Amino acid sequence: MSSARLVICALVCLAGLSPSRAWADTPGSGTRHLVVPFDSTSGEPRVYWLTEASAVLLADELTALGVPAVSRDDRLLAFERLRVPAAVTLSHATVIRLAQVLGAPRVVVGTYDLRGETLTVRARTIRLDDGQISAEVVEQGPLLGLFDIYARLAHRLVPGASGGGVRPEPNYTPAAFEQYIKGLLADTATSKIAFLNDAIRLAPAFQRPRLALWAVHHDQDDERKALAVVQAVPADHSLSRRARFLAAISLLGLGRLDEAFERLSELNRASPDPALLNNLGIVQLRRGAGAAGGRAATFFSDAAKLDRADTDVLFNLGYASWLERDIASAIPWLREAVRRNPTDAEAHFVLGAALLAAGNGGEGARERELARRLSSELADLDKQNAAVPRGLERVKLDVDVPSSLRVDTAIASAGQREQRELAAFHLDAGRRFFASGRDTDAVTELRRAVYLDPYQGEAHLLLGRLFLRGGRALDAVDELKISLWSTESVTTRLALAEAYVAARDEMAARAELQTVLSRDPQNEDASRLLDSLTQ
Repeated sequence: MSSARLVICALVCLAGLSPSRAWADTPGSGTRHLVVPFDSTSGEPRVYWLTEASAVLLADELTALGVPAVSRDDRLLAFERLRVPAAVTLSHATVIRLAQVLGAPRVVVGTYDLRGETLTVRARTIRLDDGQISAEVVEQGPLLGLFDIYARLAHRLVPGASGGGVRPEPNYTPAAFEQYIKGLLADTATSKIAFLNDAIRLAPAFQRPRLALWAVHHDQDDERKALAVVQAVPADHSLSRRARFLAAISLLGLGRLDEAFERLSELNRASPDPALLNNLGIVQLRRGAGAAGGRAATFFSDAAKLDRADTDVLFNLGYASWLERDIASAIPWLREAVRRNPTDAEAHFVLGAALLAAGNGGEGARERELARRLSSELADLDKQNAAVPRGLERVKLDVDVPSSLRVDTAIASAGQREQRELAAFHLDAGRRFFASGRDTDAVTELRRAVYLDPYQGEAHLLLGRLFLRGGRALDAVDELKISLWSTESVTTRLALAEAYVAARDEMAARAELQTVLSRDPQNEDASRLLDSLTQ
């Protein structure tokens, strides 16, 4: 059974509805649609690219009708953030989860079939709130007329849409569009470049392949070629602003900082955007203190005012403040960054350095320890007692994303929720294995829990106890310290005292026991252990 039909069956069972029930969508409501790649029912290998092209074309047509639709880039970003492989065939559970994360209450699923040169496309729209599904819409025509087929399909899926939206750019020849999609799907950079160049050759006025080609060269750190390809986008084209933004990123990568600053400033004067302000801050950070144009932290602060939910901007603001030796400003921004993304190793590392510099040794050590656990590279830096390195700033690659359509916030919050739920699952499994004496399994589960939720005090406590009964006293001490830094507890302090005893550090054990008894004078275990130390 195809993924589309699995989605439909799952939701119909959930809502108890018939798949033939139809309903009218409300195009003016701003309801966001997620179009997932269509399934092939004919298995014709020469049109494999239509699986992805169906999603891209239909999303474009919905956008042109004024119906918000998730872009391909946002769809792939969601896959990356949710750690789901961007497979062609999606399970119904993955589709539903993806739509929830992207804040898309409507999902469009479909199939395509090619017989000879005749293309038949079928689609349904699903409402996730109640599981209702539309009647199947079918459009047919010659393969060379695929643009018209998907335009008609969009009109029938949202019949009341009045238009007013903006298509990314006019559709060009089907042959060029085919090469463009193949370039997006290709597995290797060499293949991507070949397909995208073919698309440009077949339709020189088709600019989306140039932007895709920029991404390939940028990923290969070949900023000269990346810059050249987007500079070819005409100034009067609808994608010109994005092309100029990408060109500024390449200039930044080439170290042509004055030109990058001028390009970004010009774009920001025309229409302010958090991505522009963020990248202007990075230019100033790389230019160095006292550079003309303003402080890096000021640009990051202005970006944060426009988008307080972007954890990259929050990190950049805290990081820039640290580099400018404004520790008092760095700490709260870095705290906010790790609050929103607890597994951000670099934010933990810089926050630890800032806290240590501010005289907060205990919390600073905790943050550095968490950074070591989350990143082997940072662990090596910490072992060398190295300073916070330069070059950690985070460049934004997307511009002019409307706040109502930004997926980063939704993905981040969903990811945090999912991380907490998964961490709780591993913690519960760790508790069970701990209680049953399956120590190796318990350590595995608890390490997964603390990776997902570094501030989980109970997980660190159980790990400390496991190491203690396994004869690893020093490892136990480390874990129990982190547990205390995460959650102050008499129980944890008593366990730490026992670990110190096992490590033959009676002075430290005595200090912990005295702290326990100052808080709980009737604690018999602490009194008994302290008495044994004085004998």
